[in-house]
Formats: sequence, structure tokens, C-alpha cells
Amino acid sequence: MVWGRVQTAVKVGAGALALAQVATIGALMVVDRRRKRQRGHVKFPSKRPAPLWAGEDELTVYTRGRDLFDDMIATIDAAQHTIFLETYIWKGDRVGRRFKQALADAAERGVQVHVVYDVFANLVVPQTFFRFDPRIHVLRHWPWTGARGPLSFRSPGLNHRKLLVVDGITAFVGGYNIGSLYATRWRDTHLRIRGTAALDVANAFVDYWNMARRGQRALPQPTNRPWESPVRVTRNVPSIGVYPIRYTYLEAIDRAQERIWLTHAYLIPDDDLIFALLEAADRGVDVRIIVPAESNHIVADWLSRGFYATFLRRGVRLFLYKDAMVHAKTATADGQWSTIGTANLDRLSLTGNYEINAEVLDADVAREMEGIFLMDASNCVELTLQQWQSRSLAMKLSEAILSPLRHIL
Repeated sequence: MVWGRVQTAVKVGAGALALAQVATIGALMVVDRRRKRQRGHVKFPSKRPAPLWAGEDELTVYTRGRDLFDDMIATIDAAQHTIFLETYIWKGDRVGRRFKQALADAAERGVQVHVVYDVFANLVVPQTFFRFDPRIHVLRHWPWTGARGPLSFRSPGLNHRKLLVVDGITAFVGGYNIGSLYATRWRDTHLRIRGTAALDVANAFVDYWNMARRGQRALPQPTNRPWESPVRVTRNVPSIGVYPIRYTYLEAIDRAQERIWLTHAYLIPDDDLIFALLEAADRGVDVRIIVPAESNHIVADWLSRGFYATFLRRGVRLFLYKDAMVHAKTATADGQWSTIGTANLDRLSLTGNYEINAEVLDADVAREMEGIFLMDASNCVELTLQQWQSRSLAMKLSEAILSPLRHIL
């Protein structure tokens, strides 16, 4: 009898919590819709791209979408043999059409063009846009692509990667999706690699293509990939249960002795990452994190806020990026290590989606990334513990209601 009452109480409580979560999310979505209608086009600081050398590779960091897209199109236009393009979101707007035409022109002159895009991420894009020149080889990533069967415990995952490789010698990788919005209104970070390290990005594309090709012709593996390089490409592959990007972050945080500065669109770390960041701050490391004051996903913002008090009490400094969406997924540590890629610090990226990051062990590149971090920080407001504790009771209650969702996002 008592056990039955306990079960009933648990069910009622779970139902009430679920209803409260739905109501809270609904209210946040209404607020978010109004906020987006009111948001204008606000300028934010950016840096002109300039090449750096890391070992035998020339690296260029992009902080402005217009610069990046111009250079990506120029690289496509100069392609002679192969083009590999993989993207999460591909808008059917002016910028999206520009890329599509450049690929068609390349295919017409005999370049082998291979394209991968995520179907789920582009449901709002008119599907007629994704009718390509018949000479272009296309794979459409579905949420179940790569699943090994209904009983597999390995997640199929979304394809959240954004990369371009041309002729095996030039590669682009980072946070930028393709679209006009990202050209001027979002602050993101991308990396161009010219040299043998581009082959590792090509290898990531080829491995995915050959796993998911469903009747398409297999691609040959790139050859002559170097054993040693200051540039290392890491990728999450849900179809085989491999998620090294999370470990690279944990290792970098654990190694940091002086500073580790991170910029992330969505900050919903798991317990191990939280512990690593707090432990680093406890041993005197300068831990700073830039996040959007208001991102494009309001629910993610509110889930992220549940960690703020813990971080601030232990000395982790939080900076809120103003007036624009910062979508970068970057970090730099101790003037030696940096990473630029597609993976956010959340469970979807670190243990769910297909992702790709480039790690660079080079002091000049780290200096560049530190300069970019400080540039972005100039467009931020630093959040203090006192300010955070003085937020309204309604905000605290909403965060508490949504907090169980942190374990799945």
C-alpha cells in the first residue's frame, strides 16, 4: 500500500515537472520570438585574416564570415581535381546560392565535387534548393545515418561538421555554417589550413563518405599524411562510438598552468568538464569563458545559466558577449595550445554528433587566439557573482525547472 502511494506520488511529481518544463519552454520561446524581431544589425569587433606558419603548414584564422566565404569561394574557383564540402546548415539565400553555383561551375570544368549536408538542420530551407547539378556527388545525412541497427547503443547523431577541402592541399574547418546571416551578423571562428595537415581533414571527409555512401562510389584514402605535425585533427564519430574531442578538452584543461580561455556558443558541460575547470581555477589557472549574452537558442541559454553560480564562486570568470550571436567553438591555453572546430561544450556535441576540431600546438597561433579572445572580451560584460545572485526569483525558479534537461543536451 505504501509503495503504491510512493509510485503514484513519483508519477504525479514527474508529470507536474514535465508540464512545468513545457510551460517554461513555451514562455521562453515567446520571449525569444519577440527578441529576435527587435534585434537589428549590430557591428562587433573582428580581425582581418593574416597567415601564420605552424611547422610546414600555413594557417589563417577567420573571425568575419564575409572574409571567410570570399576565400572559400576563391579556393573552390581555383580547384583542379577534388572538392569535399560538408556543412550542417546551408541556407538557400544569396550566400548559399553563391556556393552552390561555384560548385556547379567546378563540376562543369571536370572537378570531382562531393557534398554532404545534414537534412534535419535544413528542414526550414526550401528542399528545391538541394537539387544539385547531376555531376555533383551528394550525400544527405539523416539523424539515423551510421546507426548499426535498432539495438545498437551507439548514437547515430546529427552531422554538425563544417569543412571544405580542395585538391587535398587547402582545408577549412570551424564554426561557420553557410548563409548570409553568418556573413555579417554572427561572430564565429574558422581556420584555413594550407599544407599537408589539410590531408587529415580530407581523411575525415573520406572516412565519413565511405561509411555513409549508400550506393555512391567509395573515395580513395588520402596518402602521404604526416606522422608529426603541430596541427592535429580530431573528430567525433558516433557510428563507431568514438568521441575524442571531449578528451582533448579535458587534457588541455588538466595541463593548463597559467591560463585557459574558452569561447563557446553553448556552455552545458558535463560533470567531468565542470570538475576540470573548477580544479584548474583552484590551482591558480586564469580560467575565462566567453558565452553569448543571448544566443540563438534561448533554452540553451537558460540551461547554461545553471552553472554560472558554481563557476563564479570558484574563480572562473564569465564574459557575456553583447548584441550579437557568438557562435565560435575555440580555446587556447598557456600560450601553446589552441583548438578551433565545430564542437560545443555540451553533450550533443561531445557525446552525440559528428564533429571535427583542429588542435594546434604553436606559440604564434596561440598568441593569435589570445588576441582574438581579448578582442571579443572588449565586446563583453563580465558577470560577477553579486550580479548573478541578485537576479529575479522568477529567473531562479525557471532555471531550477529546466535543470534536469542539462543531462540530455
